[in-house]
Amino acid sequence: MKKYLPIGSVVLLKGSKKRVMIIGLKQRQAGSTQVWDYSACLFPEGLLDPDKLFLFNNDQIERLFFVGMQDAESISFLNYVGNLDEEEPKQE
Repeated sequence: MKKYLPIGSVVLLKGSKKRVMIIGLKQRQAGSTQVWDYSACLFPEGLLDPDKLFLFNNDQIERLFFVGMQDAESISFLNYVGNLDEEEPKQE
């Protein structure tokens, strides 16, 4: 099972100077079949324009600044999302 960071986590992406906050998991890019691990907005500004989300995968994270809230409900959801990866056919 793949591990995902919870919603609200704040990270710095490789090659970036500005932090982003995770607001979505397993996000499909509009007009594409590409599915990304995360969607995010600028931190601390938040979602300024829904058409300007950052889409990225775990391997693009350079540094973790803050881990989002974790309770029984969020942990259950993260486990569910992680298990989806095992059910999907591998893309080549």
